[in-house]
Amino acid sequence: MAYLELKNISKTYGQDANTTEVLSDINLNIEEGEFVAIVGFSGSGKTTLVNLINGLLSPTSGEVLFKGQPVVGTSHERGVIFQNYSLLPWLTVYQNVAIAVKEAFPKEGKRFRDTLVREYIEMVNLTRALNKRPKELSGGMKQRVAVARSLAMNPEMIIMDEPLGALDALTRGNLQDEILNIWNKSRRTALLITNDVDEGIYMADRIIPLRPGPNATLGPEFRIDIERPRDKTALNDNPEFMKTRNSIIEYLMDIGSERAANSDVIYELPELEPKDLRWDFKR
Repeated sequence: MAYLELKNISKTYGQDANTTEVLSDINLNIEEGEFVAIVGFSGSGKTTLVNLINGLLSPTSGEVLFKGQPVVGTSHERGVIFQNYSLLPWLTVYQNVAIAVKEAFPKEGKRFRDTLVREYIEMVNLTRALNKRPKELSGGMKQRVAVARSLAMNPEMIIMDEPLGALDALTRGNLQDEILNIWNKSRRTALLITNDVDEGIYMADRIIPLRPGPNATLGPEFRIDIERPRDKTALNDNPEFMKTRNSIIEYLMDIGSERAANSDVIYELPELEPKDLRWDFKR
């Protein structure tokens, strides 16, 4: 039995003539301790897929199973790191993490929760910012808080919805390493949604493309046969990395071209006349 299983999932929005099937025939198995990345184009339905897995949405047909049980609503067993931080602006770094820990461990004592909060804030190197509020933090620091908040709830699965997409290259690379270091310690099951092929190869055990919607579905999987821990600086000289990267990019380019060729959208441009500026110059 897979740890997470998506069986014949489809998701439709709208009614009657305005119905749009965003996801169609989604089938996916993720094993316990596995790190899987899903890559795809913007607007292909990646966030809808995440929300089905974390229980914020229900599928129109099919079912999502977590540890063999249907997913009904959200649960701290599945921790989500969103791309927009989702921090409460009136709370400090400590308080933003503490409110999640209290929700996940309501029966534990104050000392236990305090230790857990501080441990994960330290893990993402934010102890010095413990009492700062989000407006006092950079984008990278806010995302570190989001990572600490999600992991401090001790989820059995980590779901990441393009959490690093808005960061600069250096901050993004540092956070990739921090997430991997934390994942290596516990080997929790992880799902990363990303539009960065290199990021997926560096972090995941396998990559699965999501074909563009509507009626988006999963493409073939690409296994990452590169030994861990991976050295980011050495990847460009790794033949397996280059082979896998080229295969994935070639596949994405092919389905992108296919999408463009099958598009029946026609844009009519207005009839415009160039403005004669000579009169203005004479004035």
